[in-house]
Amino acid sequence: MAGSSGKWDDLIVRLVSAVVMIGVGLVAIWFGGWVFGGLVALIGGAMIWELVRLIGGGSQQALLLAGLAGLCLLIGTLIPPGFALPLMMAPAFVGLSRLKAHRTVFMTFSAAILLASYGMVALRQDYGMAWLMWLVLVVVVTDVAGYFAGRMIGGPKFWPRVSPKKTWSGTVAGWFGAGSVGAIYWLSGASGPDVIGVSIAVSMASQMGDIAESAVKRPVGVKDASTLIPGHGGLLDRFDGMLGGALFLLLVAQVLVFPAGGTP
Repeated sequence: MAGSSGKWDDLIVRLVSAVVMIGVGLVAIWFGGWVFGGLVALIGGAMIWELVRLIGGGSQQALLLAGLAGLCLLIGTLIPPGFALPLMMAPAFVGLSRLKAHRTVFMTFSAAILLASYGMVALRQDYGMAWLMWLVLVVVVTDVAGYFAGRMIGGPKFWPRVSPKKTWSGTVAGWFGAGSVGAIYWLSGASGPDVIGVSIAVSMASQMGDIAESAVKRPVGVKDASTLIPGHGGLLDRFDGMLGGALFLLLVAQVLVFPAGGTP
């Protein structure tokens, strides 16, 4: 019994933190515009701060690069995309010149964080609240289904050396959950049936984002990127899946008509 209860001892804290995050996120998504853009800029900057600290950068470097990233994101939401994209890449180059270790890791992840963050703002502006909520729901349902299935079913581990708690049962449950979100959008008439497959693919991409962050943390012996969110660790720990899903969606939008199954 003690072992069984131990699996759930963080559930209440996680749920309370999740409710707060969902509430703040829904308000920002509802208002859109500078409210959502400002929240994304704040979160993006904080994730850069966590990344720098994670790879051994000093506090001063972390604050500098976080401030730069947040400023680039904020300005980027206010100017045309062609001029915004270089700003999304700028912190990666500044970090390359200032950090002494793990420069490739910083360059890759910082660019991914800013591009994915900018992509979410663009998704809200170009396709409206409903499709941004679709992305959020796919990633959240993937995470929640994986969490509960992994603890209730267990079974073989997905990649124990990098992410010891992740199981195949949780991974596959996430795909089914994401497919269900896509099915709801299809049945509601918001999109064609292709949205089911795209939802599953976005779910897979979100899981890859989670694994990628774990692969960075494991060599440096860190469990969480920070302790900013009780029960969840840091913002990178919470939004790594969202980054993966948003980046994948940016690519999908170049080769498929989006919303999935819609008309050009």
